[in-house]
Amino acid sequence: MRLRSRLLVAGLACAGIVSASVEPDRRQVHIVRAANTTLTVEVVGTDDPARVAMLQRWAEEAARATLPPSGRFPLGTAHVRIREIDSRDDSPVPWGQTSRDDAVSVLLYVRRDATDEELRADWTAVHEFSHLAHPHLGDRGRWLAEGLASYHQNLLRARAGLLAPDEAWRRLDAGFRRGEAAGPGPALDAIGRRRDGTMRVYWAGAAYWLEMDLALRRDHGTTLPEVLDRHARCCLDGTARVMPEDFVAALDRAAGIDLFARRYRDYAGITTFPSLDQSYRALGIAREGDAIVLSVSPETRALREALTAPLRPAARR
Repeated sequence: MRLRSRLLVAGLACAGIVSASVEPDRRQVHIVRAANTTLTVEVVGTDDPARVAMLQRWAEEAARATLPPSGRFPLGTAHVRIREIDSRDDSPVPWGQTSRDDAVSVLLYVRRDATDEELRADWTAVHEFSHLAHPHLGDRGRWLAEGLASYHQNLLRARAGLLAPDEAWRRLDAGFRRGEAAGPGPALDAIGRRRDGTMRVYWAGAAYWLEMDLALRRDHGTTLPEVLDRHARCCLDGTARVMPEDFVAALDRAAGIDLFARRYRDYAGITTFPSLDQSYRALGIAREGDAIVLSVSPETRALREALTAPLRPAARR
């Protein structure tokens, strides 16, 4: 979920996506298909055809940025509703959330005067679409859910060519710094929706997923996108409530290893911000004051580039 006030491209054929537009009951609806999966993008709050088309293109581009190696969306179908609102918030997307009632819906509230350039530079839509890759995890698993979306919101935009890779690493580090600045508190799985623990929920969770992605690449010959993709194709139910322990166990089965559940137990009970030292050494990231310095050593640079590189067409199954 996007936090209010900051707390709170390749062609369609290359991506394996085809599109169509319909207008049932005067609603502005755009259908996006990727392999055998579908997103329905609905725009409300404006009757301007050019504005509607721009918002639909923006949502489709953001959704396309989150496509996993198989080239299909994690869920067979999901609904996206974009509502234009009057807002004094300086963000082009003051609010976003993912609803999991009878069906899965991504809700994006867009400032009425937000430009195409502002929207494409914003991370909210990619953050919310990233939530489609995990089940409903409840309050105890909120750090897993929000951590995954926070980890992906800038790296996936870099992968899609919407953000420079070096800038993606700077923004990820800035998020980690916000999590560190929140200080100690309750265990991650006990914070729930307490506002005083929000930054640690989002960014300690992101640190977990970064660690998992690096471990998969370094030690197991696979990647986090591949494991999430395998889990989605075999087991993902977007509306069913799943215990966080069961979710990480399912990821271990999808990967064929013992990794996610073991480190989940360490993170869930942590009351301080986790150390980034091992992950940053592997990536060649060093902090200097408020900035970061990226190593030019071939090994660490190759790993960073692998995390932000576009998926190769041969990898799509």
